[in-house]
Amino acid sequence: MKKAIYVAIALLTTLCAPAQTVQERTQLNLAVQKIGTTLMAIKGLYIDTTNIAQLTDETIKSILAQLDPHSSYSTAEETKKLTEPLNSNFEGIGVQFNVISDTLVVIQPVSKGPSEKAGIIAGDRIISVNDTAIAGVKMPREQMMKRLRGPKGTEVMLGIKRRGVDETLQFRIIRDKIPLHSVDAAYMIRPDVGIIHLANFASSTQEELHEAIINLKKKGMQSLILDLQQNGGGYLEAASAVASEFLQKGDLVVYTDGRSVPKQRSVASGKGIFTDGRLIILVDEYTASAAEIVSGAVQDHDRGTIIGRRTFGKGLVQRPIELPDGSMVRLTVSHYYTPAGRCIQKPYVKGQKKEYDLDMVNRFNNGELMHLDSIHFADSLKCYTLKQHRTIYGGGGIMPDVFVPLDTTVYTNYYRTLSRKNVILDTYMPYFDNNRKQLASEYKKFEKFRESFEVPQALLDSIVSRGEKMDVRPADEAERIQTIDRLRIILKGLFARDLWELSEYYAIVDEHNDIIKRALQQLDSEKQK
Repeated sequence: MKKAIYVAIALLTTLCAPAQTVQERTQLNLAVQKIGTTLMAIKGLYIDTTNIAQLTDETIKSILAQLDPHSSYSTAEETKKLTEPLNSNFEGIGVQFNVISDTLVVIQPVSKGPSEKAGIIAGDRIISVNDTAIAGVKMPREQMMKRLRGPKGTEVMLGIKRRGVDETLQFRIIRDKIPLHSVDAAYMIRPDVGIIHLANFASSTQEELHEAIINLKKKGMQSLILDLQQNGGGYLEAASAVASEFLQKGDLVVYTDGRSVPKQRSVASGKGIFTDGRLIILVDEYTASAAEIVSGAVQDHDRGTIIGRRTFGKGLVQRPIELPDGSMVRLTVSHYYTPAGRCIQKPYVKGQKKEYDLDMVNRFNNGELMHLDSIHFADSLKCYTLKQHRTIYGGGGIMPDVFVPLDTTVYTNYYRTLSRKNVILDTYMPYFDNNRKQLASEYKKFEKFRESFEVPQALLDSIVSRGEKMDVRPADEAERIQTIDRLRIILKGLFARDLWELSEYYAIVDEHNDIIKRALQQLDSEKQK
């Protein structure tokens, strides 16, 4: 324990030395010793047995809770889960799956991944992993995933039940690195308009986006809709690289400034391949961090039109500090600013994270998500775009150029309850599995599917019936009709996803997305000017 305290003092002295006076260093050493002495006393003297590791975790969390709402601590296991999506890969067998009736059902194997190479196909049911049953034993989803994942090069034996085959099939699979993609979908929504759905900002994001733009331009894309709705951000470097796809060489993308770190500027690389075409970026209240950097840079340079609702408002930069056991502190070290000098961070009070987390509820309750005139900015937050000198505001997210209200009628309470209780997926997946071959034979091309496929009434009836057995019912006939209409859209999208890819899912549901509809209207109006 004493050795750990000395290590902690050395680590903190190294990290903080540039900003420390002798007095500050003495105070810091004393603080570390106080915490260490307290933990040693608890370990040696406390009346009951204690978990020192857990107490340490809680101590660190309590300290960080007194700071801003985005400084945080994660254990080694939590850190691995948090960084996996941003590292753009994980190690495992490579399958997309759903858990249906306590059984893991393969939606589709990852292309060129270890499962596909071994012969796993869509519809297979994984019932055992290394002779341990995972089906019919009420194993949590997390535990299933833990058994399937493992270091690259390690072997795992899967027991598979396949439709039309009586015996259990055994597959030997060698785990490998499995890519996690940032581009959820990229397709032509009109003959000259492409749309790209971007999920996050990870290590591979710019490369994926670059490739998607190239492919869409080959198909005739002249205008691009970049969908950053629900995009919670990621790496600052990825945001700068993505913005470079749209800005001119040397254009400022973002700069950061903090108390103890030098001011840093990031400029466009000049390697972008969509610096001239019409550009629209879609945002909503969950667009945050790196996604706000891109939106802010495009807006400040008058490069494109931002459409949707005011973004989340996260303008703080965290520095990851890895601790000896693999756990991590993410400490806020600076603010980021858009090219016009806007700080996007929304207001907060140190130590009051609960109140900060209620911001989205407050936005809904005060009508901001539904009514443009409910949003007010102080004159002190006023800024101007760099080319056309339009008025824009900082201090609380990116305010879009075109506001699109939240449609609160899209998902009824009835629909939400059906979804929350897994009624929809638990009914859909067996139906699709039973009809997979027939559907694949009938709809060899997506165009035919989009034009002629209708969700079977029998499936809709089964969802309603299953819901009734779980005491889930609509409030009235109007809610029932509205929910069935929404189910037709979502289910058709799911059929498209499972017959093809995620792009086909979006091609179905995007037709009914209000923000995307408004984006297409905006492009039409720009053409007429």
